[in-house]
Amino acid sequence: MRAAILQSTSGIDPTENARMLVDAIERAKAGGADMLFTPEMVGCLDRNRKRAAQALRNEADDVALAAVKDAAKRTGMWVHIGSLGLKSERADDRWTNRSFIINPQGEVQARYDKIHLFDVDLPDGISWRESAVYGPGDRLAITDTPWGRVGLSVCYDLRFAELYRRLSDAGAHMLLIPAAFTVPTGRDHWEILLRARAIENACFVIAPAQTGTHEDGRETYGHSMVIDPWGTVLLDMGSKEALGFADIDFTQVDAVRARIPVLRHRRPLPEIERT
Repeated sequence: MRAAILQSTSGIDPTENARMLVDAIERAKAGGADMLFTPEMVGCLDRNRKRAAQALRNEADDVALAAVKDAAKRTGMWVHIGSLGLKSERADDRWTNRSFIINPQGEVQARYDKIHLFDVDLPDGISWRESAVYGPGDRLAITDTPWGRVGLSVCYDLRFAELYRRLSDAGAHMLLIPAAFTVPTGRDHWEILLRARAIENACFVIAPAQTGTHEDGRETYGHSMVIDPWGTVLLDMGSKEALGFADIDFTQVDAVRARIPVLRHRRPLPEIERT
């Protein structure tokens, strides 16, 4: 597979972001890519809840999703939409942070709603309460592509190793981790955690990320990465907006799993003995 990785500084206007996504699909196609991978919240990145409430739509009416589906069909590309913020999806009226796989027929082949929500107080004094606006997903998602089985996740999920163990146990060869990581957490933890997830599951990891200073004032870390099952970083895109490419040889998955068969060695864990 030739993968194209979009590293973007998404803004607050879904229409402008949709144009950016279509352009990325066309450039990925021109670069010989089989599949484009995009960051979290690539359709609208806005921490102003009142303003975002005017911009976000439900899945059926989302302009970025519609534009990507049309462009995927027109170009014959596979596209991973890292995630979109969606309204009117939940009984509790909270929004949904949803990831998509779009096939070359322009159809939604897989969906995943982010399970782990980013509710933290950071050392720089900034607080985030994602759960105040977004509700958590309640199921994992994998899907098959012509190159291998793909497991979906989003951003903060990265810190929960058991999620990726479930995906690799279900046959995933590639783990997708789109993100909008903050700068402090990105600088200290991003690469370390990505490489750990690749190594412990003997999977490729593709992690497209938001970068730079956004219209809503937030700063994101960038450094979109592709990592092989041995933990080698094949691509690190730094901090600039860009479209990167990586050639992925899925035979490496079987080779690494034969060399260190961690998946076969997994065992049900016994109960903890309390003393």
